[in-house]
Amino acid sequence: MKIGCHVSIAGGVFNAPGRAKELGCEAFQIFSRSPQGGKAPELTAEVLSNLRAELERTGLSEFVVHTPYYINFGSSAKNIYYGSISVVRDELERASVLGARYVMTHLGSYKDIGPEKGAEQVLKGLVKVLTSYKGGAEFLLEIAAGSGEVIGANFGQLAGFVKELKKHKGFGGICFDTQHAFSSGYDLRTPAAIKKTFAEFEKEIGLKFLRMSHINDSKIELGGKRDRHDHIGDGHIGQAGFQEIFKFFHGQEAKTKEEKPLILETEHDKVMEDIKKLKAIREKILK
Repeated sequence: MKIGCHVSIAGGVFNAPGRAKELGCEAFQIFSRSPQGGKAPELTAEVLSNLRAELERTGLSEFVVHTPYYINFGSSAKNIYYGSISVVRDELERASVLGARYVMTHLGSYKDIGPEKGAEQVLKGLVKVLTSYKGGAEFLLEIAAGSGEVIGANFGQLAGFVKELKKHKGFGGICFDTQHAFSSGYDLRTPAAIKKTFAEFEKEIGLKFLRMSHINDSKIELGGKRDRHDHIGDGHIGQAGFQEIFKFFHGQEAKTKEEKPLILETEHDKVMEDIKKLKAIREKILK
């Protein structure tokens, strides 16, 4: 289990590995462009060379890319819908050039067109993203926190997309955000609760599609349906909950022989402390 966090690419994407190393990361996450909008920075030969040099210097070989916040496959506005398809596909191509392992995306909201028509539109858009894609970065869908008409807040919804997308090259599976899942009603606080949650994941989606996790505590109570991350041990999941989550992930890795990146998205005022806590939990489990 490689532990890390989201880091800035300010000044150039090649600055990210050094920032990650300083924080104690073993893997890291970036935006390859501004999450708020605007033109993506050009990935010149010099930028890529500098990135490779920094990855080698820091010894950090694994990183992932998060798509921008404005993605919405459920929008009734054609410019937003088709723009989302275009940007996510571009992020997959960019991530492949950069050498990232995964690209994960939020799916947006059904509020414009409703869940029935929306599900069909979302799936068509996701298939367009992967059509003729030949890159090395794998595409992941992230579970959502469940507020309003947000898309992908339960395993059943995600399963419908996975069923079709698994037929397409480049699809990897699901990014399991602990805070989003907890806020959507999936309990992660006790061994029994975790066993139940992941048994449901296996039944609906299949655990082989759980490829990485955003590992965040929750400021919101179970089923609170809001996206509010907290530092490890400070929220409603709690230190004991993360210990049980790690036990489960370790068991899965032993079966699949595939390491899962565990990426924090907590505020940087205490993210180093969060990384140390997670490493301590892992060390305790691996003894």
